[in-house]
Amino acid sequence: MDMFDRMRLLTRVIERGSFTLAATDLGLSRSTATEAIKALEARLGVRLLERTTRHVTPTLDGRAYYQRCLAILADVEDAEAGFQASQPQGLLRIDVHGFMARHFLLPRLAEFLDRYPRIDLHIGDGDRLVDLVREGVDCVLRSGEQSDSGMIVRRVATLREITCASPAYLDRHGMPENPGDLGGHLMVGFQSSRTGDVLPLEFTVAGKLQHVTLPSRVIVNGSDTMAELARLGFGLAQAPRYRFEQDLARGTLVEVLKGYPPAPTPLSALYPQNRQLAPRVRVFIDWVTAIFAGGEK
Repeated sequence: MDMFDRMRLLTRVIERGSFTLAATDLGLSRSTATEAIKALEARLGVRLLERTTRHVTPTLDGRAYYQRCLAILADVEDAEAGFQASQPQGLLRIDVHGFMARHFLLPRLAEFLDRYPRIDLHIGDGDRLVDLVREGVDCVLRSGEQSDSGMIVRRVATLREITCASPAYLDRHGMPENPGDLGGHLMVGFQSSRTGDVLPLEFTVAGKLQHVTLPSRVIVNGSDTMAELARLGFGLAQAPRYRFEQDLARGTLVEVLKGYPPAPTPLSALYPQNRQLAPRVRVFIDWVTAIFAGGEK
């Protein structure tokens, strides 16, 4: 293991807080990782990590050396990427909601892997907030406005939103002609993972966005569950159009209030701001952006 490999290992140990997790990420045994860090500490003549039975944390020297390692490793990757023969490589850990991955990314994933044969992917699936540094994730795709100051946010697309309800629900409550007709209606409550609040419905009226909060018999924090409750007739639901495309085609959901659409939803790629963008992350974000390049979806 050369010096650069030891630097990569140290940064991963600090970010994951664990020798075992870092070793797994890098395809090493735990004993190999432990010995490599001991050799690095001996070379530098300082203690870089404080070890307990449950966690690993950097010392003051370790934190300072970690920041230098990030800059050095980023420069190395940039230098290698500057040569035509060099290709992005390594394990790329991303996190994206499963429905979005299945709809947009997975059908074209072979294209990405063929183009970059030295990149391997680990795909996390969820709506939850992700601690990118602690969990060792390189990049996440998230919809909605992003306000996390600890992340670099790159807009990759704008998603068209619609309002839907099941035919059975509309038979019971009627088809609203405008937002003023929503008295007596229900919505499927969706709780934001960022704020913990139930999100109101949005409608564009005369060029201005209006928020309407309706009663909710059921509140959820997962978009898959929200969509299923809408199909079952529990109320109005709003989401990007791609999520409801199959339901609209089958007739299991009906678009309502077409003339009063919700605001479009931005889709963004997020990655830590305390490091330069690794080539493997850069090409992934560029690839995702190209998929959405046709405009709103």
